[in-house]
Amino acid sequence: MIYFDNSATTKPHREVVEEVLLCMEKYFGNPSSAHRLGVEAEKRMKAARENVARLINAQTSDIIFTSGGSESNNTAIKGILKKGDHVISSKIEHPSVLKTLKEIEEEGIEVTYLNVDANGVVDINQLKDSIRENTRLVTIMHVNNEIGSIQPIEQIINIVRNSNKKTKIHVDAVQSAGKIKIDVKSMDVDLMSLSSHKIHGPKGAGALYIKKGLNIKPLISGGGQERDLRSGTENLPMISGFGVAAGIILDNMEDKIKKVNAVKKHFVERLNEFDDIKVNSPIDDFHIGNILNVSFRGIKGEVLLHALEDYDIYVSTGSACSAKKSSHKNYVLPEIGLSEKDITGAVRFSFSYLNTIEEVDAAIDALKKILTFLRRIKK
Repeated sequence: MIYFDNSATTKPHREVVEEVLLCMEKYFGNPSSAHRLGVEAEKRMKAARENVARLINAQTSDIIFTSGGSESNNTAIKGILKKGDHVISSKIEHPSVLKTLKEIEEEGIEVTYLNVDANGVVDINQLKDSIRENTRLVTIMHVNNEIGSIQPIEQIINIVRNSNKKTKIHVDAVQSAGKIKIDVKSMDVDLMSLSSHKIHGPKGAGALYIKKGLNIKPLISGGGQERDLRSGTENLPMISGFGVAAGIILDNMEDKIKKVNAVKKHFVERLNEFDDIKVNSPIDDFHIGNILNVSFRGIKGEVLLHALEDYDIYVSTGSACSAKKSSHKNYVLPEIGLSEKDITGAVRFSFSYLNTIEEVDAAIDALKKILTFLRRIKK
């Protein structure tokens, strides 16, 4: 099997699976319980919080655990804003941000959606012009999940701080944490969303970084877990698995990044052997090494996806969150100026440090056979 759909989810490490099982069998106590089993569970959760905090150079006390990136995004946005506020975002955010913004627009909150250029990078001048006295929040994803564009977060934060010191900044780092070095202290970010299953951890666990001193309204009320910010008994097996995954990805992280970059570089070089294609996330400073979006002109991306599946190669045509919905229409690719032909033929290959050059070569060989066949029968 060749798995090139790592932006949708990643295969959990064996150590992660073992940690999840250990917590379910041995550390099954409620972390809030006063007895020994509860204390042992709480210690396990503390260790996980420390590792997740190290992932973005945060204080452990500034990390709350959630069920995943979508909940973290919802909590950050809904926990900050109220009627009469203004929020700035971009047109290519994850659905968990865009749909949340559409909801709160109906509640009397005004939203400005920034345009992006051909690289998928937000219009900085439009950002400058959009900040107002009542701009309460700027929410921008660090790395786009479909084309891998990297937003200039430090520049965005600097502009916001100089324009309105009351405006808070939320960064969706689900696709960047563990793949780009992140330091929330030097960045001076207020809120940051993280996800476990994007870094070889289990599904069902995420985190939200909340800068010390920032008060937000909880999305879920109840028993007061996670500093009264996320009630509900903590999902210790998944949280602890998240911590193990964070620890693994932090170990020689620079080498892991180099390996991913080498895989993408080799893939792009081999794509020169094909005619009538367009690379939508090239190798440059504007795109991450983990994502390669390619348009195969004259071919439907979905057809190519299933043809590759016959070779036991797994890819995507876009965000996994809405890939199976019949009403789903790609909204990211039109924003970077792609034609309908290029949108229809777009396929996303997304890599992990577990992928190899040999896997790329095997995928290229399969693509040659598939495209020769599909283009022949179209004539």
